[in-house]
Amino acid sequence: MLRVAIIGTGAICSSHIAAYRQFPETCEIIALCDIYKEKAAGLAKDSGLDVAIYGHYTDVANRTDIDLVSICTPPYTHAEIAIHFLQAGVHVLVEKPMASSLEECDAMNKAAAQSGKHLSVVAQNRFYSPMMKVKHVLNQNLTGPILHTQVDSFWWRGHCYYDLWWRGTWEKEGGGVTLNHAVHHIDLFQWLNGMPQEVTAVIANTAHDNAEVEDLSIAICSYENGGLAQITSSTVHHGEEQQLIFQGKDARVSVPWNVKASTSLDNGFPEENHDLERELQRVYDEGPSVIYEAMLGKFTMSSWRSSK
Repeated sequence: MLRVAIIGTGAICSSHIAAYRQFPETCEIIALCDIYKEKAAGLAKDSGLDVAIYGHYTDVANRTDIDLVSICTPPYTHAEIAIHFLQAGVHVLVEKPMASSLEECDAMNKAAAQSGKHLSVVAQNRFYSPMMKVKHVLNQNLTGPILHTQVDSFWWRGHCYYDLWWRGTWEKEGGGVTLNHAVHHIDLFQWLNGMPQEVTAVIANTAHDNAEVEDLSIAICSYENGGLAQITSSTVHHGEEQQLIFQGKDARVSVPWNVKASTSLDNGFPEENHDLERELQRVYDEGPSVIYEAMLGKFTMSSWRSSK
């Protein structure tokens, strides 16, 4: 039985509680911690949890019966808290983004290696059946080399979203929409398509003058094979449509799932390649499914509904 503590009782904490409760034979939540103890106590009561309440994470780490900790605090605290628990011999699951800098990420990885404990960063959208199936399809190379990838991480947040004390600042949040919203799609992009050779990007704050950070960014990535990718990260897009499209030499596949394939007529114009489309559909349908599938927060299954 894993004894679990959760540090930070903001909005995402309830999702961690619900996830752990799916496995009562494996884990038990025994502590909640927040700098506002009354907030933690209120969540415990509302969730029907009989747990210890703490106001500082070091008090939790002083316990000798904690096996695993979920870190659900603002990004600027992730490295400090994670390293402290790893050095105390506790497994760590930390919310995205991992930390505010590569230096902090390296320090966290070093602490995990030295402690021999697991350090995991929330990237829940990999563990969703359509993602696994598209990964399976791409691994078969039936599309041919990927020539262009389009990543649309479209979100919308009102002006008051950045009124929360830690949001919208480089010091506390560590970045804007690219780091804190599009991190899901960027993770999926590199997992599905590999790391690019070069990245060029621009950022802007177009609609949130109460924030220091960007609410819109556009990146162009290039690959050794000559392929290009474009990533748009936004909190100013109404409708919040989100997708990843992989245009291969021979066919196109995407999340939400869609498949198109073409061959060339004598004059160079396209003709649909239904045989390849059927084969790609077969490979997709036979791809692996996830046994335990869940989404945290707004980024739900409906956001990736199949267009099949």
